[in-house]
Amino acid sequence: MYFNDHQPIYIQIMDLIKFRIIRGELKPGDKLPAVREIAGDLKVNPNTVQRSYSDLEREGILLSQRGVGSFVVDNKELFDRLKEEMAKDIVQSFVEDMNNLGFPRDKSITLIKESWVNND
Repeated sequence: MYFNDHQPIYIQIMDLIKFRIIRGELKPGDKLPAVREIAGDLKVNPNTVQRSYSDLEREGILLSQRGVGSFVVDNKELFDRLKEEMAKDIVQSFVEDMNNLGFPRDKSITLIKESWVNND
């Protein structure tokens, strides 16, 4: 995984886990890999991964069972809301980037429509 310098690594790990849940790669009840395993795979400090897991637990996305591991909760409404929030963030980022490039709204919309047609 490539980490950017604009956001703390633990948040990027949280976003990765949320993305995998929304895409269905992680399903309700699935056990996440151990903190040390993820830390080794991502080449980060285990405390960074632990913070990600803890914050996801506070958000109600994971359930940790001491000595057993961390599991994805079964909460469709939460994941639907999370998917909507992530989509809004992506769109907002796109709009800001297009504005920074100097593209007017109508040209940006045209580009989206063209891209959408080409990806169907």
